[in-house]
Amino acid sequence: MSDIPNPLAAFDIFNSRFEGKPKKNKKSKTEAIKKLFSKKIAKKLFGKRFATKARTELVTQEPIAVEKQIGKIKKPAFTISWASNTDEIKEAQRLRYRVFADEMGAQLPANAEGLDVDEFDAYCDHLLIRDQESLEVVGTYRVLPPHKAAEIGRLYSDSEFDLSRLNHLRPKLVELGRSCVHADFRSGAVIMALWSGLAHYMQKHSYEIMLGCASIPMADGGHFAASLYNSLSNEQMAPVESHAFPRLPLPLDRLNGGLAVEPPPLIKGYLKIGAKICSAPAWDPDFNTADVLTMLRLSEINPRYAKHFFSQ
Repeated sequence: MSDIPNPLAAFDIFNSRFEGKPKKNKKSKTEAIKKLFSKKIAKKLFGKRFATKARTELVTQEPIAVEKQIGKIKKPAFTISWASNTDEIKEAQRLRYRVFADEMGAQLPANAEGLDVDEFDAYCDHLLIRDQESLEVVGTYRVLPPHKAAEIGRLYSDSEFDLSRLNHLRPKLVELGRSCVHADFRSGAVIMALWSGLAHYMQKHSYEIMLGCASIPMADGGHFAASLYNSLSNEQMAPVESHAFPRLPLPLDRLNGGLAVEPPPLIKGYLKIGAKICSAPAWDPDFNTADVLTMLRLSEINPRYAKHFFSQ
C-alpha cells in the first residue's frame, strides 16, 4: 500500500510538530492546536511519564510547517506510511528483530539479514512510522485483514488461544501484531502515530473490530503479569461470550498476583480508549512474554477520545 494521507482531520496533532511556546498576546492556529492536545489529554492516554514528550514530538504525514520565533522552518517529527514493497517490509522486520531478539531476548529463527520473519508477514499490511530526519523506521504494526486471514486459514492469535467464541466475528475483524517501537523513540507521540495509521486503515476498509495479543514482560517470572491481570476491573474485561482461552496458560495460582502494578504504556492506552481484555494470560515461550487477547470495537471507543482518532 502507498503512503496514506492524514486520516484524522479533526485531530490536528498529527499535522504538525511544535517547539517552544507561542506569545501570550498572539493567537494562532498553532496555539489552538497545542491547546487541543494538552498535557492533560496525553496524561489520560499514556500516563504522566509520556505526557511531556507526547506534546513536543508530534506526528505528521503531510506536515504543516510551523516557524520558530527565529524564523526557521521546523521539519516534522514523523511520517506515517504503509510498506509498498519487499524492501520496506524488511525495514519493519529488521526493527522487529532488533527489539524482540536483540533487546528482549526472544528466541526467533536465525536470519542472516537480522530480520524477524514468519509465515504471516506475506499476508499482512505493514504500518511504518519513520523518523523524518533519518528516514529510519522507528515504529511498526502488521495488520492481517479478514480476507487474508481466510487465505492463510487462521489468525496468529489462534496459536495462543482457543478463539471458538469469536469465530462469528472473523469476517469483520483485523488482527494486529508485532507492534514495536525503536528504543530511542518510545514516546506517546509514536504510539499516537501508529494509532493514526490504524484509524485510517479501519475507516478506509470499513472494518469494525481490532484483535491482537498484547504482551506483558516476564522478566520477573510472571508475577507482574499475574498481578496486572488480577487488577483488571469487570469493565475492562470483555463479556464472557467473547472470552478466549489460553492454550498455554500462565500458572496464576503459583505466582504472586497481589503486587501493585501499572499496565505497560500500550496496554494502558488500549484500556483508556475502550479496548477489552478477552482472556487470562497465555505464556509465549519464544518471546518470554505473557500475552492477553485484546479486542477493540470501533463502536465502543471511549467518546472522550473518539474524536481524536477519527475524522468527523
